[in-house]
Amino acid sequence: MSAVLDKPSLLQRVRPIFSGFDAALLLGIALLAAAGMVNMYSVGFDHGTRFVDHGRNLLIALGILFVVAQVPPQRLMALAVPLYTLGVALLVATAVMGVTKKGATRWLDVGVTVIQPSEMLKIATPLMLAWWFQRREGHAGLPEYLGAFAILAVPVGLIVKQPDLGTAILVASTGIFVIFFAGLSWRLIIPVVAGGAIGIAAIVLSGDRICQPDVQWPLLRDYQKTRVCTLLDPTKDPLGKGFHTIQGMIAIGSGGIEGKGFMKGTQTHLEFIPERTTDFAFAGYAEEFGLLGCVALVLGFTFLIFRGLMIAADAPTLFSRLLAGAVTLSFFTYAFVNMGMVSGILPVVGVPLPFVSYGGTSMVTTVGLGLGMLMAIARSRRAKQH
Repeated sequence: MSAVLDKPSLLQRVRPIFSGFDAALLLGIALLAAAGMVNMYSVGFDHGTRFVDHGRNLLIALGILFVVAQVPPQRLMALAVPLYTLGVALLVATAVMGVTKKGATRWLDVGVTVIQPSEMLKIATPLMLAWWFQRREGHAGLPEYLGAFAILAVPVGLIVKQPDLGTAILVASTGIFVIFFAGLSWRLIIPVVAGGAIGIAAIVLSGDRICQPDVQWPLLRDYQKTRVCTLLDPTKDPLGKGFHTIQGMIAIGSGGIEGKGFMKGTQTHLEFIPERTTDFAFAGYAEEFGLLGCVALVLGFTFLIFRGLMIAADAPTLFSRLLAGAVTLSFFTYAFVNMGMVSGILPVVGVPLPFVSYGGTSMVTTVGLGLGMLMAIARSRRAKQH
């Protein structure tokens, strides 16, 4: 009788909250977070409170990760339609009465604060698409895939119109990952990839002619044309549009094999690198830690991605597998696009590097919500096994 009346200890009540966390995923997060903090101290110690704010943003994101990890995937699936609907409604409201800064209408004043609704779609879109295919498990044909592309096209089109090409690429990639993992045929994928490769080759070969000022590019704004042309030859405007690319390449190249050493990056600390704490934080990292440091950082992202894909492969439901796979490969997109634009192989599109670049919204979205959902899926898998 006394055993029945005995209350569980505090440890017994708290233990279930912490149980089931994937140790390997936590290790990858810890390694990348440490690298980001070390780099932010170097590139941002004389840049106001960037280092302290970056640490605060990371702690907030980890707190959100912990909370989201407690949510079962079934409840995440129930949030898919409301979140997607709300996100698209906010994008429409932004297009109608949004706040315009520097020629872009990306923000919405909701009275209490100003928000950027497109950030919500980085999570809401893969959630919605995973829900879409879960409801059609076992009989996904051409109409279902066309419906999925329509679901994806709505937010991507609204974000491109703002314009915000960087965020549009990230939202589109997460959606495409879900559709790919849902079983999209290679017969449809290969022609698109081949067409893209042919288009890129054509742009490179005819760059001098199509980049003339009097040539108009269909479907693209002038600033987007400028970004592509600057990528093809940044030396045409070395002190203007090409400055970011040139300085990033100089910083990466000057790092050599071993780097110049912690807090010894001249390009960084003499302020030749624009946006050295945000989009171009990787350039400062490469200058100070060299090729070896870059390889270590890439291996850190590779470890995180492979662990995420293993979690996706073992997930108990189609919804969980699709969501985990899309969230995981979104980190590949972030890393590839950011490192590519900083090193001069991709246009500058304003995509941050997770854990390394400064930015509270990006940290909360990618680390807090994204990895929180991945951890929730890992915990649900372990709960099924026990």
